[in-house]
Amino acid sequence: MSQAPAPDTAAGRPWPLGVTLDATGANVAVYAPEARAVYFCWFPEGDEGEEQRLALPYVQDGIWHAHLGGIGAGTRYGLRADGAYRPEAGRRFNVNKLLIDPYARSLDRPVRYHELMNGALRSAAADPEDGLDNGLAPQPDPGDSAPVVPRGIITAAPSGPDPASNRPHHELADLVIYESHLKGLSAAHPGIPAEIRGTYAGMGHPAIIGHLQSLGVNAVELLPVQAFIDDEHIIEQGLTNYWGYQPVAWFAPEPRYAQNDAVAEFRQLVHALHEAGIEVILDVVYNHSGEGGEHGPTLNLRGLDNAGYYRLAEDPRQYINDAGTGNTLAVYSPMTLRLVLDSLRYWAQTFGVDGFRFDLATSVARTPQGFEREGTFLQSIAQDPVLAGIKLIAEPWDLGPGGYQLGNFPSPFAQWNDRFRDGMRRVWRGEALGAANFGSLLLGSADFFDHSGRSATSGINFLSAHDGFTLRDTVTYSQKHNEANGEENRDGHDENYSDNFGVEGPTDDAGILQGRNRRVRGLLATLLLAQGVPMLLAGDEFGNSQQGNNNAYAQDNALGWVDWSSQDLELTGFVRDVIELRHRFPHLRQRGFLHGQQRADGHRDVRWFCPDGSSPEAEHWQDPEFRSLALQLRGAAGDRRGEALIGSVLVVFNFGDECEFSLPDPDDGASWHLELDSAEPGISAHSLEGSYVMQGHSVVLLSSQRVPPKP
Repeated sequence: MSQAPAPDTAAGRPWPLGVTLDATGANVAVYAPEARAVYFCWFPEGDEGEEQRLALPYVQDGIWHAHLGGIGAGTRYGLRADGAYRPEAGRRFNVNKLLIDPYARSLDRPVRYHELMNGALRSAAADPEDGLDNGLAPQPDPGDSAPVVPRGIITAAPSGPDPASNRPHHELADLVIYESHLKGLSAAHPGIPAEIRGTYAGMGHPAIIGHLQSLGVNAVELLPVQAFIDDEHIIEQGLTNYWGYQPVAWFAPEPRYAQNDAVAEFRQLVHALHEAGIEVILDVVYNHSGEGGEHGPTLNLRGLDNAGYYRLAEDPRQYINDAGTGNTLAVYSPMTLRLVLDSLRYWAQTFGVDGFRFDLATSVARTPQGFEREGTFLQSIAQDPVLAGIKLIAEPWDLGPGGYQLGNFPSPFAQWNDRFRDGMRRVWRGEALGAANFGSLLLGSADFFDHSGRSATSGINFLSAHDGFTLRDTVTYSQKHNEANGEENRDGHDENYSDNFGVEGPTDDAGILQGRNRRVRGLLATLLLAQGVPMLLAGDEFGNSQQGNNNAYAQDNALGWVDWSSQDLELTGFVRDVIELRHRFPHLRQRGFLHGQQRADGHRDVRWFCPDGSSPEAEHWQDPEFRSLALQLRGAAGDRRGEALIGSVLVVFNFGDECEFSLPDPDDGASWHLELDSAEPGISAHSLEGSYVMQGHSVVLLSSQRVPPKP
């Protein structure tokens, strides 16, 4: 290591944080208010070069800064911070540890745990009564972590097509979201060149984009692509972090998905998706970091301002763990909030990202007083002019006190609706409609979202997601099978509201296969015909399975990847048809809630029917034998756009055996037109009169169409 200063060192400025290039060098600004010194460390000759180290000579408001002449694009660098190592006071400085700049725009390689990253010595004789830190000795680890810590790469302003310039600008109500792992979607696709499978370029390949376009989805929601760590637990199992929910650099695209330049390649991917009319929503993790708990590595935040960036327990040696991963970020703290907002703006502006889904968002919105719907984070993001118009989605729960907050996030946040997933699985499995709250779920979950002027698009409906069974596994397995995760099948949800139809796993029994296929189509039709915003899990459209694993977080292999080799093409065609109907009929994707109120034209906006044409009574909903009903949808009463809708659609559900359904009278001068029957995916559209025989376990959609006058 050399102490030679960079030429032409000047004061620079304490903003923006991170490393910013200009015509003569780079401005460096690092927040570390309790440090005695902060060092900028760079490697002029790459990984093999000797580390050059410069103590940043200026400090203002806790931000250490300098302008370094002669530092250019492509330079590899890291940080070091010197200060007190006093875990009992919340301070964990260790100058021996090379730190990743939390504002680094690019990393030169993936982050993979190594014992040299540990900030504290581990003690075999750990005993809190002896003053030891739950297995940690009361002194810092002396090992230099530079050999195992990725370097940041100083980046110039990106070139090439600007993905922020061609946003599709879809309204939330019009979205059909496709949740996918970026690598897993293309890693096993036979139509993509082997050298780019699983990369940013692989997802941007015409084979993937063409599939998405043909389905009719117009937004992809990507699992985390902010640089993350393969943490110690994963390494011990001989696995890798597949899902990516352990972030360490909130500005840097994950390098493992890049061929050469992650920044340029992710920008190109977003631009290509935009050209195809597809928006990009990122799953972002701001509730915790990949540094884990007190035994975790020292990678950046812990080594810069441990007590400021993290929520510490009553004993400051320990961390509040509302995320279940070892630590919780103190987003209410000004500089942590600044990190989050700076990061969001960067992804929106530099990469043209159209929206964000916030992992465990209750943690992000929690202060020491608890979850606050009008707290610092939610208020700050709502008024940010750069983020205006960006779609914001909350996963409205975490493991902390008062963690389940479905319906309590304010505008403009939409929210993942797990009640829809569980309720619809329960209904199709045989439970009473009222017990599963079927009616409310189908109409947008007004009991959770219809308040404070919220829209019926507030709920993101889904039947399956990355976390849990795929839809095919929901009808194939009654129990989880997570043995491959190395945790003796203890991990993952135990209750999946699934049903194996009498045989656990794959079978050749034609009757069982028919039942499973019919239920999958019925579930998908329910999702895509319901009010709210639907989200599909990648691969559900053609029957992808994870062999009963409902927690494939570490399965970066054929088990976790989408399997394109055994597609159910009939199911794919069915999903395509239902999405087309959703786009064609705005009655199925309304902004206003439907409560059966009278419209200006005298019709009610929603009416329910029994098979005999009567209206169901309260006791019907609790009767487990009541398995068939229909609802007629018109535009929402009192809503300007709803009142402007003409005509109606009739959605008929039969969760039981075959039955004949009496059709209500259509609109004046109109007739019913069959648009969809999930029991007969290939049936041709035609007009109906009087009644319709519903096959068992099916969904039917009819539209009222005007009959042309006779010539």
